[in-house]
Amino acid sequence: MTPSAPIFELDAAIRWREGQRSAGRTVVFTNGVFDLLHAGHVAYLAWARAQGDVLLVGLNADASVCALKGPERPFVPFEDRAAVLAALRSVDGVVGFAERTPEVLLERIRPDVHVKSAQYRIEDLPERIVVVQHGGQIRLAPHLSGKSTTDIVAEIRNRYGG
Repeated sequence: MTPSAPIFELDAAIRWREGQRSAGRTVVFTNGVFDLLHAGHVAYLAWARAQGDVLLVGLNADASVCALKGPERPFVPFEDRAAVLAALRSVDGVVGFAERTPEVLLERIRPDVHVKSAQYRIEDLPERIVVVQHGGQIRLAPHLSGKSTTDIVAEIRNRYGG
């Protein structure tokens, strides 16, 4: 069985990133809630990982998920979401963050590549300034329509009257 990737505190993630940089590896970063992990997430993370040598995933803390998605979320607590992400072959590390958006984390991590879904436009991303300011690139991953946590929740509610 393949061991899980590390789940970092911020300072440890920065040291890890510096070690990757010293070894000449391209660090890719992406972030999200990853509440109910599904095929869309898995494809997205695999695509992100293919953009460089290692993938670090920024994971929203529970309070920021609630602020972003509403009082019913997250369905799965941070520790469990982090453990599931860390077990994926495409993920090399996970780091939590408390803010709604990842600018503070990106300022500290300074990845070579920042990946977001193509459902966004680069010019609308609040974090684009931080990424570009530090010489990073932003790449938009293909978005798989109909593959989202929102779609899964809607289907469950439809089937079971919730």
